[in-house]
Parts: sequence; structure tokens; C-alpha cells
Amino acid sequence: MADNRLRVLLVTQYFWPENMRINDMVRYFTEQGHEVTVLTGLPNYPEGEVFEAYREKPEYFKEFQGAEIIRVPLVPRGSGKLTLALNYLSFFISASTVGAYKLKGRQFDAIFMNAVSPIMAAIPAIVIGRLKRTPVFVWVLDLWPESLSFVGVVKNPKLIAMVGKVVSWIYNRTDYLLVQSHAFVEDVKRYCTKRMPDERLIYFPSWAEDDFSASVSPQSSLIDRQADVFTIVYAGNLGETQGFPSILDAAEELRDQAAIRWVIVGDGRMGNWIAEQIALRQLDNVLLLGRHPLEEMPALFAQADALLVSLKTNDIIAKTIPGKVQTYLASGRPLIGAVDGEAARVIRESGAGLACPSGDGKALSRIVLELASADVEKRNEMGRSGRLYYEQNFSRTKLMKKLEALMYAATLRRGAPS
Repeated sequence: MADNRLRVLLVTQYFWPENMRINDMVRYFTEQGHEVTVLTGLPNYPEGEVFEAYREKPEYFKEFQGAEIIRVPLVPRGSGKLTLALNYLSFFISASTVGAYKLKGRQFDAIFMNAVSPIMAAIPAIVIGRLKRTPVFVWVLDLWPESLSFVGVVKNPKLIAMVGKVVSWIYNRTDYLLVQSHAFVEDVKRYCTKRMPDERLIYFPSWAEDDFSASVSPQSSLIDRQADVFTIVYAGNLGETQGFPSILDAAEELRDQAAIRWVIVGDGRMGNWIAEQIALRQLDNVLLLGRHPLEEMPALFAQADALLVSLKTNDIIAKTIPGKVQTYLASGRPLIGAVDGEAARVIRESGAGLACPSGDGKALSRIVLELASADVEKRNEMGRSGRLYYEQNFSRTKLMKKLEALMYAATLRRGAPS
């Protein structure tokens, strides 16, 4: 393996000790004997402030699973739109300048960019790739510039068109574009004003975090399973795109069904609104438990009768497969989806659960009742089908082997790794 060892540079704004799927990629590559360097910022997600543990002892965060971590300064996310914008801007400027300087004299066989929003964060990878004449892989997780207009950050058509030109600049200078959904392909092609060969525009979906891919060891959970109660669990971001109004509408519709309870775990911009609505509507069937560590989620999911994924309806979101879907499938529990497009397709195609149109509280209440009325063995079969579908389509090991092979192929075009 030593003769074929790859030297990989991962560029990502977010990395350990922040909980990110990309951490699993680094773990896999170092386990295979590859040399991995991570260029990232200061850990501050999601709290918005640099982690206290990092501030006190930054030297403890210079290595992860055998990978070297090189950090560049940035403005923490904070809690407002201005500080968030400065956070994004400071990373790609700092990584392109300070990061490039810190990597001076080093050579790599491949550069991988974890392109979570905003897409401009891919610029450092392209700059460094050009300086080092190294193939660059950009993993496209959101559609840009369309995402800007959807979330309401930018509404001016001229400004959106200008961002579109930046997106084209990035895509045209990327050697390999990896897209998280089949439905992304045509949209990404539109911004590749220079022809991107099909073999370099590659479907590469998300996977479940390692915690969910292994069997759950016995441990205490945030909730206890109750044989006579059907428990629906939602875990994740409590944001505007998650469609909580329709979730609470469904919960209100089923309020008199004492055998159905809703458990919401997480935090986000909608957290206070959700708490207020639960109190205002007297939804005793809804538990809002706040944010808990990722490590506690597998045990929580094991106690659930169904796992809920919900998103607002939109042409852009409909093309996305939220990472929550892979995580839920890997957990082996039935899914309830208030989603459209690709996410709904995966739920139905996998046989893992039931889906209804996004934003329709009455439709959501109907499929909840349908699943709650199903016998336990039928629900268990849904969970098994979902887990099998996950292994066949979203297995981390299979995806990492695919990426590893792509990187080897890229190095062969430019000379074998040394």
C-alpha cells in the first residue's frame, strides 16, 4: 500500500471537532494508509463562537485520526446575518492566502473540496490546485446560485446573475465535479460554460455518519419505548426550510390520538417559534428536547417507531437528498417523509416508509395514522428494507472506495503518486 499511497488535501470550512460527515472521509483515507492534510478554519459551528476547548488548548486539535490539520483564521459565525456573511468571506480569503502560504512547498496528488454553502468556499481549493498543478475535486452539496434566491438572502436578479458567473468560474476550473443528487446534473451543466466530460461530472451522494452505520450498543436513550405509544422522532436543524408549520399542523390534527407522540430534537432559528406554538396550541403530544450530541442519536432512533424528515416545497430543494435521509435509512427504522422530489423518490423506492407532499399537514397526519395502524412486523420490514437500500446505494465504504479510485485515475493522468 505504501507505494500507492495518495497525498490528499481536504479543503473544508467545517471539520472536527465540529460534527461533519467529512470527518468520516478523513478517517477512511488514513485507515487505508493515505497521507491526508486538512485545510480548515477555527471550530465554531453551530454555536457561532470558537469552541472553548479549542481556545484553551489549540495544540490538541492539530491532528485527527492520523491526518494533519492546518487551520486558518476566520470570523466566527455569530448569530446574525452580517457575522455569517463575514464568516463565509473570511474563510475563502484566509484559506486562499494564509492557507496557500502554510502549504508552500508541499505536493499533493488530489485536492478535495467539501463544498457546503456557500460555493465560494471552493475558491481556495482551485487557487491551491493551480499553484500545485493538482487535480481538484469539488463536492457540490447545494445548487448555486438558486439556493441564494430560495432562502431569501439575495433577491436582486442582477446580483444572482453575478453569483452565477462566479459559479461558472468555479465549475470551469474544477477537474471533477461530484454532485450529491442525480437531479443536480443538468443544473450543474448549465453553469459549466466550458464542456465538462461526463466522466468528470459524477454522482456522489452523502452517507450516514459512522455512529449510525454500526449496530447500536445498549445505552440509555432520551426517551423510553412505550409499547402502546407510536413515537415519531425528528432530529436535526430546526430551521425555516424544515417545514415545521405543517408538522405542528399534523400534530394538532392528531392531538386526540393519545397513542401517538412527536419528539423533536435539535435547535435552530425556528426553535423558539416551535416552543411557543406547542404552548399556544396545547400540544401535549409534542416533546421538544433541545440539542443533544450526535453520539446520543443512534440510541434515540432505536427507541423510535418512525423517523421524520420534512422540507418546504421548492424546485431546488426537491432536487436535493438531505443527509438526514441516509442517516435514517442506516438506522433501520421506518421513515415518514413530508417531502417532494428526490427525497420522496428514495423513501418510496427503498420501501422504507411513507411519503406525502411537503407542506401538507393533513396529508402528513394521514400517513402517520397509516403507519401507526400497521402491524409491528410490517414496520420492521420497512426498516430492514431501508437499511438494505442504504447499504446498496449510500454505504460509506463503497462511496469512499469510489472516490479513492477516482483519485487514483486522476493521478495516472498526471503521473503516479510518489
